[in-house]
Amino acid sequence: MKVFGFYLIYSIIWLFTLLPIRFLYVVSDVFYLLIYYVFGYRREVVYDNLKHAFPEKNEQEITKIAKGFYRHFCDLIFETLKIIHFSKENINKRFHYRNIELFDRLFDEGKSIVLISGHYGNWEWTLTMPTQVKHRALPVYKPLESKRFDKLINRIRGKFIERGGLVPMNEAFKKVIEEERNHEKIVMYFLGDQTAPKNSKLWISFMNRETPFYSGPEKIARKFDHAVVFMNIDKVKRGYYEVEFIPLFDEPAKTKELEITRKHVETLEYFIRKRPELWLWSHRRWKHQKENVEDKDNFSS
Repeated sequence: MKVFGFYLIYSIIWLFTLLPIRFLYVVSDVFYLLIYYVFGYRREVVYDNLKHAFPEKNEQEITKIAKGFYRHFCDLIFETLKIIHFSKENINKRFHYRNIELFDRLFDEGKSIVLISGHYGNWEWTLTMPTQVKHRALPVYKPLESKRFDKLINRIRGKFIERGGLVPMNEAFKKVIEEERNHEKIVMYFLGDQTAPKNSKLWISFMNRETPFYSGPEKIARKFDHAVVFMNIDKVKRGYYEVEFIPLFDEPAKTKELEITRKHVETLEYFIRKRPELWLWSHRRWKHQKENVEDKDNFSS
């Protein structure tokens, strides 16, 4: 019965997303009204997160950001589903990389890359990036509980990866070792604001709260001396995005402990405060409280 339900849902989504994206945005507007005003999807979480992040803002300002977030969030859902039928050319018309040549420079210098970002802008449309770089592309992902939907999502995310492939977060470090042994130059992509376990030793102030972070991206960068690059995804207008790659560290092996992670968090927070409606405020990012525990040496993100 579960198998039938899965294929029924997928068939409906497949047929629905054949519609032009301009029509999907009309549906997105209706969906916004439903999840914000009718169902109140995670409204308490969103408002609590915003009030802690921006204590200087009044209720009216918080509500404006919240509504902007929900509108963007609804668009993001339908933009992600549209990938099923979008070609590489379709996405590249709407998703522009400003300085992709940075990757060529690092490749020519013999450098692999740890690419870090967050749930900001439209991170799902980065799936065309592997077609524009010389490195082997290894996006790191957190597996879904449903194996069928996990397989579906990853098939969508990996549809343009010809060299490389998606890597489960708990296998990231092992995969880097494998690529190093094969003398491959890689770009390993982390969404560095995934919720880390409450027993994490690595806590950093983020959006006015002490927040646990995975140590994996920094440990990989420092151990293998992979250049660290931050990816900012800005929304130009509805359905159009511009990406800027910001080099953080060319020689991470020379950095101090936590220096890379702190810089990543600082950079991410800068862009969130610049355009807060583009971050995933419905994410239960602060569900854990800090405890004095030993780090389990997580290499995930």
